[in-house]
Amino acid sequence: MTLPQRRALVASPTPPAQAAAAMLADAHDWVAPQDAELIVALGGDGFMLQTLHAMLERRKPVVPVFGMNLGTVGFLMNEWRAHGLDTRLERTKPFKVVPLAMTAVTVSGETVSLPAINEVSLLRETRQTAHLEVTVNDRIVLPELACDGILVATPAGSTAYNLSAQGPILPLGSNMLALTPISPFRPRRWRGAILPDKARISLRVLDPAKRPVSAVADQREIRDVAFVEIVIDRTRELTLLFDPEHALDDRITMEQFVA
Repeated sequence: MTLPQRRALVASPTPPAQAAAAMLADAHDWVAPQDAELIVALGGDGFMLQTLHAMLERRKPVVPVFGMNLGTVGFLMNEWRAHGLDTRLERTKPFKVVPLAMTAVTVSGETVSLPAINEVSLLRETRQTAHLEVTVNDRIVLPELACDGILVATPAGSTAYNLSAQGPILPLGSNMLALTPISPFRPRRWRGAILPDKARISLRVLDPAKRPVSAVADQREIRDVAFVEIVIDRTRELTLLFDPEHALDDRITMEQFVA
């Protein structure tokens, strides 16, 4: 790729990420993130999500992000190396990631809209099991799901919380969403669904007073929700850059063979 000249360097507040940022500080004339044509992010997967969400919140044209792992898992990141950054950026492989748009209505009537890059999850707030009605494209598919919660995951997020909840891994570019229950109690045999990403998914809390439920869009939580609608937002496409030997699509595929 042709290297953009206006690049921003952002780093997690952790000591390893800050030390790495200091090493790269003189490698380029960095600009502020809002003025950049490309962002280099240092940290873990959580910091990468924060960086992507910050761009979405500015509602300006989003720019590609090249992440280097100074965190724990680093699934969305490349390997940290202090040298040869320009050469690596020239060889990167871009991957498009389309976020979810969550619209939640609380018990008090407040409406909150948030994007989610990995997943939207509904979770019980107390010891009481959540009772949810599940609707897909205006058709009620589960009149009552008794569970700890439920989540909707994108392909990029299917190897995160979704996988921990025994959900399917979705290949990048599959144009699918995973609808995965969390500790379902009834119906006992329902283990989730794979839906086209053009589907509109609605989740209604059946007894929000007795069985309160929160909605979480990646890292942001809305308490005491009564109704949540989730759709793909194709107007806010994101681009992640990866070293060819550590491309995101290959990582997602290989996760299916991890013991």
